[in-house]
Amino acid sequence: MTDFTSGFWTWFISLTTIASIVFLFVFLLKFSKKRAPGEKSETMGHVWDENLEELNTPLPRWWMYWFLITIVWGAGYLVFYPGLGSYAGTLGWTQVSQLEEETKAANETYGPLYEQFKNTDIEKLAQDEAAIKVGERLFASYCTTCHGSDARGARGFPNLRDDDWLYGGDPEAIKTTIMQGRAGAMPAWAQILSEEDIFNVVSYVEQLANRTVDETHASSGKDIFMKNCAMCHGAEGKGNPMMGAPNLTDDIWLYGGSQKKITESIVLGRNGKMPAHKEFLGEAKVHVLAAYIYSFSK
Repeated sequence: MTDFTSGFWTWFISLTTIASIVFLFVFLLKFSKKRAPGEKSETMGHVWDENLEELNTPLPRWWMYWFLITIVWGAGYLVFYPGLGSYAGTLGWTQVSQLEEETKAANETYGPLYEQFKNTDIEKLAQDEAAIKVGERLFASYCTTCHGSDARGARGFPNLRDDDWLYGGDPEAIKTTIMQGRAGAMPAWAQILSEEDIFNVVSYVEQLANRTVDETHASSGKDIFMKNCAMCHGAEGKGNPMMGAPNLTDDIWLYGGSQKKITESIVLGRNGKMPAHKEFLGEAKVHVLAAYIYSFSK
């Protein structure tokens, strides 16, 4: 509640909130007065079933008292906790401080569980049943949204079980990917290549994947590929783990391998991002998680 661009919003929120509380209090008092002895309730003029009338009677006392308690509770809350613009409350509570406290408590409780695996090689850890169970829980909590509960990925999210790695599948490469994240970028070629050039290079890419294509188009596409694509995917189209450029010869496709999808990738380009988890999870958790992922292909 402190990130306001000007003091206007602090005053606007504060005054609106306080005015609402005062209005509710006055409203409650006005419509909760007791009737004088012998005084009859006024009719609202609505009659049903000949003699069933709607009367203007005071609120029940028990209801009024509970309403009053909620008003007092709300006013007290705004004294102790943030809610009035940039006012932080007398207790100084924030969501960030609560998260930090809970994270600290969780690290003190569960930290040793991960630290016991930190100094063990990932290859060895991938064969440790206890470590795999811990890694499985971490994966279920932080990775399944993108890679799926079975780790087989989805369009735009790599399959982690097929031994095909954009940035390398050795233990340290996997750990680095989780720790630092990855940002893959395939530039769009629609403004650089003609439609005919794109069709020809698609034919050549399909040929790299051992598909039957028109040799004339593939031959023309090869020349275009060597001039524009080989710098990332390599002269043989086998990719480059240093750049995250995929291997085009194994018929494994991150965004789909149909002629339409390959054309779409070339025309529009692709941008994929794997977020860094170093600050979020810490190295000990990432180490166990990397071992669990490494175990998929082994």
